[in-house]
Amino acid sequence: MREKKRRFLVIGLTLYMLIFSGCAAPGRPEPPEQEEQDEAKIQIGITFDSFLIERWQRDRDVFVSAAQELGAEVNVQNANGSMDEQIKQIDYFISKKMDVIVIICVAMNPEEMVGAVEKAHRAGIPVIAYDRLIPGADVDLYISFDNEEVGRLMAHHMQKHLGYEGTLLQVCGPLEDNNVSLVMGGFAEILGRNTLHIDQTEYAEGWLSETGFTATSAYLAEHDPPDGIMCGNDSIAGQAIRALSERRLAGSVCVVGQDADLDACQRIVEGTQCMTVYKPVEKLARRAAELAVAMADEEAMIVFTEIKNDGIYDVPYENLAPEAVTKENMDEVITGKYHEESDIYLNVRR
Repeated sequence: MREKKRRFLVIGLTLYMLIFSGCAAPGRPEPPEQEEQDEAKIQIGITFDSFLIERWQRDRDVFVSAAQELGAEVNVQNANGSMDEQIKQIDYFISKKMDVIVIICVAMNPEEMVGAVEKAHRAGIPVIAYDRLIPGADVDLYISFDNEEVGRLMAHHMQKHLGYEGTLLQVCGPLEDNNVSLVMGGFAEILGRNTLHIDQTEYAEGWLSETGFTATSAYLAEHDPPDGIMCGNDSIAGQAIRALSERRLAGSVCVVGQDADLDACQRIVEGTQCMTVYKPVEKLARRAAELAVAMADEEAMIVFTEIKNDGIYDVPYENLAPEAVTKENMDEVITGKYHEESDIYLNVRR
């Protein structure tokens, strides 16, 4: 196994953060000129799969803001769904001698990213896999939400809403995205305890949201309406509901998704979507920024209390808990915290 730039130990960040942000001691020399300060700033490169999914824009903004607060500079790149482009962006980060590289891996063929991660490691640059694990890459940190719990929350809601009997349609994301199989596994774990039945499963390649419409339309053309539709995210759910609306079925089928997109929250209070899973991306992005800055300090020691196997290696792992959102707890969880009340209830009289 390769020798990493340094070993990240299982201890707390608190001391590091206090040292990093501490006040200057009395008699300390005047700070260097601004130009020298800029050159000394920690440099973080972050490459996104794309910004087609609403939440990635929020992740970007919070990550950049948090890193800047900690004195780092962030170079943001957008791969627009292209693995080739993302690999080029990582090569660019390496050539620019970034201190840390953060990757939101393109969902298609993630195994192609292994060589790029190895190249970064040979250059002595730690790599963080953000939200999506990169199989076989032996990254220095994988930070995400508990994706199996996302699936469990979806299944628990359907079980509560539908009871223990019914037929379900699944329209999931692409299987190349490691998170998809985790969500499906959590969903199946709960369904295995009752007689809710998954009649058909479709996959949205490249997270193409229109798959929700085509898959739902095709199912309705050949079957009675399902009792529920489990969707890989809220964009897919919106398209599934569009197909239901064309047949005047919107609101009569339990549709669930994830990400708490604004339009999904609107559909929930309007009654056409049953539930979404809220993943507090602000906390995830801020924590990832803190860890990226800490990793850039060769003297820092960081706590990783869990590991996740990437198919070959056990890698340090941090995860945050997701939360189910329905009409009943919308104001408690989302309103004024993630979306504004006037936007959520735009089409509903209160």
